[in-house]
Amino acid sequence: MADKWKDRLTDQLCKAFLVLKNVDEIYNFLEDAATIGEIRALAQRLEVARLLEEGYTYPQIAQQTGASTATISRVKKFLEYGADGYKLVLERLKTFEGDTRPE
Repeated sequence: MADKWKDRLTDQLCKAFLVLKNVDEIYNFLEDAATIGEIRALAQRLEVARLLEEGYTYPQIAQQTGASTATISRVKKFLEYGADGYKLVLERLKTFEGDTRPE
């Protein structure tokens, strides 16, 4: 699926995240590159994915995150049929401590 939108510019964006060394650097980049609404929407979707993986119901997730049922449904679809990006991040976050990149 990524092949449909993968190009030189999206490669550059992905590499930009890889060169950042800690949470503060990522905050600074995100603040310059995206609106607060866009950043919060991404953060909300990640939290929705985490809660879905933990077995929470749609009403519980909606109440905790403020996400619409449409957003929850979309995230669930990608958890089940997507590229496993959410699953990879959530698994790695379980063991991640601190605010710098693990070596």
